[in-house]
Amino acid sequence: MRPVNLIPSEERRGENAPLRSGPLAYILVGALVAVLVGVTALVLTDNQIAEREAEVATLESEDAAAVARVVKFAAYTQFRNLSEQRVATVASLADSRFDWERVMRELSLVLPADAWLTSLTASAAPGAGGGGSGLRASAPGPALELNGCATGQDAVAGFVTALKDIDGVTRVGVGSSELPDKGGGGGGGGGGSGDECRTREFIAKFEIVVAFDAAPVPASGEGEAAPVATTPETESESSETSSEDAEGE
Repeated sequence: MRPVNLIPSEERRGENAPLRSGPLAYILVGALVAVLVGVTALVLTDNQIAEREAEVATLESEDAAAVARVVKFAAYTQFRNLSEQRVATVASLADSRFDWERVMRELSLVLPADAWLTSLTASAAPGAGGGGSGLRASAPGPALELNGCATGQDAVAGFVTALKDIDGVTRVGVGSSELPDKGGGGGGGGGGSGDECRTREFIAKFEIVVAFDAAPVPASGEGEAAPVATTPETESESSETSSEDAEGE
């Protein structure tokens, strides 16, 4: 026979007691689990935010330190740039420097007795010394512009040949070499303009350009003009030649 429990169901205990919770217990457990998950997610989010804020603070501190180092060494950087610029400028000036003193000394040595100068212009680049001859414009480097007179065309030719003996001369150009007009009354006591040296019919007036093409051209393209002057030797030779011509006449 199968046993039958005659105890009312509401009074039963133990394994045979009926479940009294119903669906409310499951709802409560689900709500607790949801709350736990939410709290856990919130805590994890707060931790991540704190880590990011700490990282941002570290990066800002490193950036401030880097800026401070840059400001600290900015003066040294500027000094280095200024030093490099000055070194480059000095090197450029040294490369473009020309020994005019040597050229003038050699010119005084090769100047013949039958030629003399009325003007001399030394410039490192075209236009720097105020010269306007076409021959000077064709010489990009240092050059001499010589104006003067000689006792005849042969003397001018000899002077051109002598100029080629100056160290560094690459070419000598003759702009003009003219005798006075026979009907122009070129003789006399030389009372004309200061640059008119043709006091006799046989005296030729010349314009000569002596180029030093092998010399370095100034980087700026505008060289400083050398002092325009005639050497004492030139002046003495010029006066001696003029007096000799007068005595010969």
